[in-house]
Amino acid sequence: MSVKMLIFDYRESEQRYFNEHGGELNSFDISFYKNSLNRDTVENLSSEERDNTAVISVFIDSVVDSEVISRFKNLRVISTRSTGIDHIDKKACEERNIMLVNVENYGSTTVAQFTLGLLIALVRNIIPADLSIRYKNFCDYNFMGRNLGYLTLGIIGTGAIGANLFNYASAFGMKILAYDLKPKLELIEKQNIEYVELPELLRNSDIISLHIPYTGDNYHLLGEEQFNMMKDGVRIINTSRGELIDIKVLHNLLLSGKVKGAALDVLECEDISFKCEKLAENMGDVGLTCFEEANIVKKMAELPNVIITPHIAYDTQDAIDYILKVTINAIKDSLSGSSQYRIV
Repeated sequence: MSVKMLIFDYRESEQRYFNEHGGELNSFDISFYKNSLNRDTVENLSSEERDNTAVISVFIDSVVDSEVISRFKNLRVISTRSTGIDHIDKKACEERNIMLVNVENYGSTTVAQFTLGLLIALVRNIIPADLSIRYKNFCDYNFMGRNLGYLTLGIIGTGAIGANLFNYASAFGMKILAYDLKPKLELIEKQNIEYVELPELLRNSDIISLHIPYTGDNYHLLGEEQFNMMKDGVRIINTSRGELIDIKVLHNLLLSGKVKGAALDVLECEDISFKCEKLAENMGDVGLTCFEEANIVKKMAELPNVIITPHIAYDTQDAIDYILKVTINAIKDSLSGSSQYRIV
């Protein structure tokens, strides 16, 4: 008897994998949904789906809270095609004895490479230079950049992504400072990475790049106090989580010139800023803070020294294929009784 599985947040980039590996999934009865799973969309499922589904797979756009989980009578596994799990109610999984699995390190190369691209684009003013030719904007903008070898990069978080960025930036001759709650001994011994405390990194870096998970305790890790410690003319890159930066403070300092440039692939309220088609349907659920951020993001997007991209740092075909391969392996592993991939 086949295992009923529902896949949400299904994207065109994922179709190739399922087309090529369909034979490996004969034991599953899979239904695909482009929309996310949440309290509204779970009601659109048939009673048969809610009663018989054993596995659901989602991405970070879904909100799988206790109410959503309670609608499935025989759910055994929740799989998220991401590393982060804060969009899933872990406690509810534990109470229902539902296995929760994720995917580690899928962005270790792709995000680090994307971050390096943002770094070069910021330092060499590539975006305003391009716009000046395409639309005759910023004709009086000073496009002069800097040689990366004369700049200091501060990397906050030295997991797989931060470590790869260290290697890439080192190839350009950059001086690199790193901060991590748990410094990696192997990076110290094999790569001579220089770990410092966060205030020292903030004071001495020309460019600061974030590569840590959001835990709740580090909300607005970079706020007014931290920005005041930084050099005049610092550049900020965030490909990690939007909640780590106080975007209102960042915007004000971009206007004042304290911050010379910023590149953001993530925002605190991405559904509002990145997915305009969801704005109307989410009006009743989104707080004032998110509308305020969306307004700030709109203003920031008009600045020539700001790059904003819609959470695509991880998004390569290679990473997507890896995510799906690990996802299927994790689901099969969990259903067989193993706990190799399990968080809960």
